[in-house]
Amino acid sequence: MSRNTVASYCSDVEKFMEMAGCDPREAGHETVEKYLASLTDMKKRSQARILSALRSFFGWMVLEGYVDENPCDVIDSPKLGRYLPDVLSVGEIELMIGSVDTSTWQGMRDRAILEVLYGCGLRVSEAVGLKISGIYEEEGFIRIVGKGDKERLVPFLGAAPDAVRDYLQVRPQPASDEADDLLFLNRFGRSLSRVSMFKMVQRQALLAGIKKKISPHTFRHSFATHMIENGADLRGVQDMLGHESITTTEIYTHIDSSTWHKDVAEHHPRGDKSEGKKQDR
Repeated sequence: MSRNTVASYCSDVEKFMEMAGCDPREAGHETVEKYLASLTDMKKRSQARILSALRSFFGWMVLEGYVDENPCDVIDSPKLGRYLPDVLSVGEIELMIGSVDTSTWQGMRDRAILEVLYGCGLRVSEAVGLKISGIYEEEGFIRIVGKGDKERLVPFLGAAPDAVRDYLQVRPQPASDEADDLLFLNRFGRSLSRVSMFKMVQRQALLAGIKKKISPHTFRHSFATHMIENGADLRGVQDMLGHESITTTEIYTHIDSSTWHKDVAEHHPRGDKSEGKKQDR
């Protein structure tokens, strides 16, 4: 798992332990259910993550022989709805990028960030950790280290290379050897944080007059949506986004499962030909 996931899981377990106020070997499913019931103000997705963290923790305790059974095994995860964040149109993307003041080096950096987020469909953590040594401009791709430290190659084309090249000409001096290879730096010459990138995106949305709920992830979702709308292969988009499951990509790109059934029926050599026959009639 990624460092962020590990940190979140550890935090979830620590908060549960603090609330339970007892030895975890004595915590039964009633204790876990009581804790989850107290999280009424939390979104179901966050509740599901907490239950997953506790299930992993107690699963480890079973393996180590501290407890005989996992109290989370009898608890069902919250039902999650279909979550689709707002999508920016191509015009709105251009408005946001055009709203950046490029008269300063920070502005050059921010424009490069927006171009990379949208042009490459990166997660915010991937953009924060993007390294100069991972940019292969002549070959037209960048090397990304994603969730679980898994590497993938993403096409690096269009306006993104130009924006990055312009930024590199004014990039500040790194404060340490550790930051020397990091592409995006803050004003102190250190790694730009996820929070800073999040705030920058929201600021540019405000300046561009966009009232949608915007985050760095909105650019990733918009990238995938526009790629599919323009005829890109779903498997290719899956690889570019770094999704393990095609189902995740399907959700991100608004593709309904009925589309898949229709594609199979129309193109599989031994698929259901009834659709075509109905049209012939």
